[in-house]
Amino acid sequence: MATPNRPTLIGDPSGPSPPYPLHMSGTVISGFGRGSKELGIPTANLPVDDTTTPWISTTPSGVYFGWASLNLPASHPDYIPSSSSDQPHQQKTRGANGFIVYPMVMSIGYNPFYKNTVRSAEVHVLHAFQADFYGVEMRLLITGFIREEKDYSGLEALIADINFDCEVAKRSLAREGWAPREVDVEVDVPGEGRKVLRGRLEGAWLIRPSTSSEEQQQST
Repeated sequence: MATPNRPTLIGDPSGPSPPYPLHMSGTVISGFGRGSKELGIPTANLPVDDTTTPWISTTPSGVYFGWASLNLPASHPDYIPSSSSDQPHQQKTRGANGFIVYPMVMSIGYNPFYKNTVRSAEVHVLHAFQADFYGVEMRLLITGFIREEKDYSGLEALIADINFDCEVAKRSLAREGWAPREVDVEVDVPGEGRKVLRGRLEGAWLIRPSTSSEEQQQST
């Protein structure tokens, strides 16, 4: 299938431009179940609530990219202990409060191909997780917009566009101006391999301690 005719990099190397970065957070909920089954692209869903995320009611529907942090429980197979020594950089990728930061792409909208009637926020974290993580606290630092949402004539075209979105996100985030400065992050850049970097983007929100209200929400 032909490569989409659109840019492979988003934004200036120096970093995101206003209104980005945007913040969003919540507890991962069960979605439509199509990401893994039909697309081979698993997604984690967050509630779309304009009372806690005011900007989302006016933001255009489409595909965005940035960083996701997850506070995985110790029982999860992808949990990284604070004393991990398997790889020297792993301790640096883990925030002091247990949050791990990963690159991500996300769709905000109705997904015309599936004709959804409810607006959703579906996040594809760019990491091969060994298990689901429903009920886990997730925070998003949305750094930019990739494209508008659109309908497709078939599933193959949809999958090709999503895979290209992932490549665009990886290339765009693997620059110092777009990577957080508080922790190391890993990005598998197409044609270049894995990069471990610490950038210049202010990303403390991704790994700050949970507030009491967040902790209460996560436990309900």
